[in-house]
Amino acid sequence: MSQSLPRSNPFETSQRKLIPAVLVYLFYRGKVLMVHRNAEGRSGDYHAGKWNGLGGKLEADESALGAAVREVAEESGVSLEAAQLCALGTLHFPLFKPQRSEDWLAFLFRAELTPEQAQAAWKKGPEGDLHWVSQEDLNSLNLWAGDRYFIPKVVSSTPVLGTLWYRGQDVERVEFVELGR
Repeated sequence: MSQSLPRSNPFETSQRKLIPAVLVYLFYRGKVLMVHRNAEGRSGDYHAGKWNGLGGKLEADESALGAAVREVAEESGVSLEAAQLCALGTLHFPLFKPQRSEDWLAFLFRAELTPEQAQAAWKKGPEGDLHWVSQEDLNSLNLWAGDRYFIPKVVSSTPVLGTLWYRGQDVERVEFVELGR
């Protein structure tokens, strides 16, 4: 009987990287603050032309909550308290950036803003123009195709654990489970 060799894990051998990130949606009076990734001077922006929530990569030794507060401040000028954030699960994007052998793992959050916080939001951020978009109009935006699967869960505050496999700009496969149900 032949014995099979243990399979090497591509993350342990550095053939693939896992990038921890946060994705935050800010709500105020039925609208969501979205960034249109159209900033000038950002050549090679992987998200160019898309509409996104706020967020980005965690820094070394930073918690997901800390990253969410920091990214929101850096991208919109809104100062959040960590207690305002409602954790809605995680989203895994295997080989989201295949040219760099990167999987992304995003911690998903939403927050309800106070009137003062909503007023403080910039019109233009470092990654593009910021707009308050009604919840009903989100699907009319040029979103990543996979966003259409989880944004309704964010709007309804339904926690999820999801994996979305992309092939280029298209979603090839999706696995979602609602948490706590």
